[in-house]
Amino acid sequence: MEILRKISSYLNRIFIFVAALALVVMMLLGFGNVLFRTFWKPIKGTYELIGYLGSVTTALALGYAQIRKNHISVDIITNHYSKRWKKIVHGISYLSTAIFFGLASWQTTLWGNVVWRTGERSETLRIIFFPFVYIVALGFAFLAFILLVDFLSLFEKEPATPMEKL
Repeated sequence: MEILRKISSYLNRIFIFVAALALVVMMLLGFGNVLFRTFWKPIKGTYELIGYLGSVTTALALGYAQIRKNHISVDIITNHYSKRWKKIVHGISYLSTAIFFGLASWQTTLWGNVVWRTGERSETLRIIFFPFVYIVALGFAFLAFILLVDFLSLFEKEPATPMEKL
């Protein structure tokens, strides 16, 4: 289990760095577009580029949000469950969501293959966009992996005393 956590931590650092970089580029591009529009003319293809960078930022940050448990969770009812039932509900949630995002990754990859074979390009800048589709599929796959690690961690033996946690 520890090796899975190390792998997820390592991949998470890479993915969140790329997502943060894409976010900074997106911000600079938006700022530059406003600036250029004010004094000259807008940057061509800004809308396309911000869309692509937004997909990279969002997809690669999904795993990070799951590791930190930052996703929205409605636990009004489950707060009243016993520890055992909470574990069961979380297990069902983790496993079903991991399966869902695994399938989403697979289908997104298949769509990326079609886009690659057909040679589709963006309208304004004529950028090939299958790499962005694959990045989204990778983000979904990483989220599925993190959810699977969360599911498996439910089966770990919990320390009997607080001292064992140290």
